[in-house]
Amino acid sequence: MGAGKTSVGRMLGQRLQLPFYDSDHEIERITGVKIPTIFEIEGEAGFRAREEKIIEQLTALDGIILATGGGAILSAQNRERLQSRGQVIYLCATPEDLWRRTRRDRNRPLLQTANPLAKLQELHQQRDPLYRSSANLIVDTGTQSLSSLIQHILTLIPKHSSSPKVEP
Repeated sequence: MGAGKTSVGRMLGQRLQLPFYDSDHEIERITGVKIPTIFEIEGEAGFRAREEKIIEQLTALDGIILATGGGAILSAQNRERLQSRGQVIYLCATPEDLWRRTRRDRNRPLLQTANPLAKLQELHQQRDPLYRSSANLIVDTGTQSLSSLIQHILTLIPKHSSSPKVEP
């Protein structure tokens, strides 16, 4: 959530000449509504069920770059599919960096709370161990530019590896 997965994934796809998919964007495309609307109508559980289905479909594709939503890692099925069907790259950022990047974004249902930084800290504590145990590569997004981050990732991934999956 705010780690740069869509920007990194899109640029990585361009550099590697591979199609790029964002699971959240695919859910919005299929449903015809924005993620906050799905949360409002179906709750987080309804959204997560949709997310599992789309990740199952997308991870079945070969030769793609996939960016998943921040909470996708919570599902054991998603973790297994991501790990078994490609490389998982964890774009690691501190809760404070994530807060700075997302503080004006009203399109993040889990952050529509009185204290978004505290929520990000809670989510980080819950998700970081799952990201770390699932990832083939862990890349600190820090304050480096997008192009520097892409260059760094390109030096880390094997040229003939299976499709990288970009995790937030």
